[in-house]
Amino acid sequence: MFTWVYWAKLYDSRFQASCLATRMEEDWWIHEFERPVEVEVFQSKKGRYGVRCLF
Repeated sequence: MFTWVYWAKLYDSRFQASCLATRMEEDWWIHEFERPVEVEVFQSKKGRYGVRCLF
């Protein structure tokens, strides 16, 4: 069973969130994370952007 894990910080721009998402997709092995199945940028109800991963 997969679950979404949300990054704790929200960003003002989609660019900032997408940079983090790319880093999570590419650098998971450096930080000894489990490889995410999917990484997604989402927009909150207040208009800020966040990142969530499916593990």
